[in-house]
Amino acid sequence: MRRRHRGPASLRFKLTVTNVVLLAVAVSVAICVSLVGMRHYLLSAVDTELLTSREGLQQAGLDLKEIESLSALASVRDRLAPDRGGASTLPSPETVFVAVGDGGGAMDLAGFAPSERQRALARSVEDPAALAASAEAHDIRLRGDSYRAVGATLDDGTTVLMATSTEAVHASLRKALRLDVTFGVVLLGLLGVMTMIGAQHRLRPLEDMVETASAIADGDLTRRVPPSRRTAAEVDQLRVALNTMLQQVESAYVTRERSAAQLRRFVADASHELRTPLSAIRGYLQLADKGMLRDPAERARAQRRMNAETDRMSRLVDELLILARLDQRPELRLREVDLSRLVRDAAEDLRAQQPERPVGVSADGVMVVRADEAGLRQVLGNLLGNIRVHTPAGAAVRVELSRTGTRVRLRVADEGPGLCEEDAARIFDRFFRTGGAAGSGLGLAIVQGVVEAHGGGVAVETAPGKGLAVTVSLPSG
Repeated sequence: MRRRHRGPASLRFKLTVTNVVLLAVAVSVAICVSLVGMRHYLLSAVDTELLTSREGLQQAGLDLKEIESLSALASVRDRLAPDRGGASTLPSPETVFVAVGDGGGAMDLAGFAPSERQRALARSVEDPAALAASAEAHDIRLRGDSYRAVGATLDDGTTVLMATSTEAVHASLRKALRLDVTFGVVLLGLLGVMTMIGAQHRLRPLEDMVETASAIADGDLTRRVPPSRRTAAEVDQLRVALNTMLQQVESAYVTRERSAAQLRRFVADASHELRTPLSAIRGYLQLADKGMLRDPAERARAQRRMNAETDRMSRLVDELLILARLDQRPELRLREVDLSRLVRDAAEDLRAQQPERPVGVSADGVMVVRADEAGLRQVLGNLLGNIRVHTPAGAAVRVELSRTGTRVRLRVADEGPGLCEEDAARIFDRFFRTGGAAGSGLGLAIVQGVVEAHGGGVAVETAPGKGLAVTVSLPSG
């Protein structure tokens, strides 16, 4: 037989049970303390009355004959009272008075034999002399009822016993107990209901968190835990922390999806770029294999084309390897580098390649940065190479180097045709090329990757017909 699995009890139920149990313990302790105090107070009143009577009797110096009249009166009242279950017009006496002899038996007083209660009192006290010598009252049982008893020794040596019933005290205690228990049960019920209502209100933010987590698990990453006007500080802190975590999860998910999309696009673009030179090389090889390149000029031309495509494919593979290493966050070989020297060297290289192009350099003095020299040379080479390939040979170039606070600012601007806003937003995308422009479209992506690896940033300023300016910001050494 399989056991049914019981789910965990709700926090609301646990809080309610805990509060009710704690209050039940507190009420029980309070009832016990109050009843003990009440019993002590009522019994103290009875004891005080008995001890006062005994003290007055002893101070009066009476002997047995002098109190026979009092004993006779008590005996008459006791005889007129029924033993049990009977009816009488006289109230049942609460105090029993009896004189005991040397053997401990009840004695006749004023010619009256002792009543049953008097004899029962004499039998209940084993040592009347010890009771008379005691300074306190003692509990005894008379015919099933509770009494408090004291003893006294008269001047003639006779011992008398006095006992007062405590049934009224116990009846009062029972009534108080019933009242306290009834009040405690009502109080526990009210506490249970109020705790359930309060817990439902206080735990509502936690239920909102559960609903939000469930919605996110179902795919809704935009859900957040709503704020509550009345909530505990700890719960509100939990809400803020959970919303922050959810924001980070959503950002990480979006970043992952974007990275996955970029990777798919990167692989597709790389495959396309590599397919073009491979197709050209394969075509020329097939022509040569079929003997269709018989003319030496045609064979030389085919050889040049295959070499060019091989170089193009080699450069593309090198650039892809560079981007792959940058994506892996490589450890840079940092050292003190004079960036102004690298700028002047790159400008001289551009002048040597295009003597007719105006090149201006503003990089006076030493501008030291802590960076990887090879990476910075590649940044400058790609920026100026991009100008060389995509702008007319007569378009002027301006390279500026300056320091602002703790940053070094490199600005490379040309007077070429510029780009529209849509193309400028994608200029750092891999394999992005405008129109039928030459190149692999990886140069500026490499620039961005190298600069960000150094803790810097890259920005572009351009407009159609107003040239293109690329600003590189690097931390100074």
